[in-house]
Amino acid sequence: MQILKETGIDWRERRLISNLYMAQSVEVRLNLGETRSVQSGRGVRRGCCLSPILFNLYSDCLNKEALEWFGDFKTGGQIIHTVKYADDLVLLAKEEKALQEMIDKLTEIGRCYGMQMNVKKK
Repeated sequence: MQILKETGIDWRERRLISNLYMAQSVEVRLNLGETRSVQSGRGVRRGCCLSPILFNLYSDCLNKEALEWFGDFKTGGQIIHTVKYADDLVLLAKEEKALQEMIDKLTEIGRCYGMQMNVKKK
């Protein structure tokens, strides 16, 4: 919610978003019926039109904070740190050591935001 506040989102909208996302619960429907309701305290809601916006806002803030000091990879005269598509992120660096430092910093800052990286994803 701090990021929403820092980006200038009014407290009334932040309260609505908080109520929508923080008080969510899930049930699993099986052949024999439904499981009991379980509180889900993290993540964005699947199928909600607000979810991609929130994910992009948080991931942009995370990337900016983690990667602001890395910036020597240029293409077409512009410094590029990342290539993004949906919820995937590609990091770009000239050297393996710099790339590892970027991954470490992104992982560290991501934990502060309650996010984690899936490096095994294929």
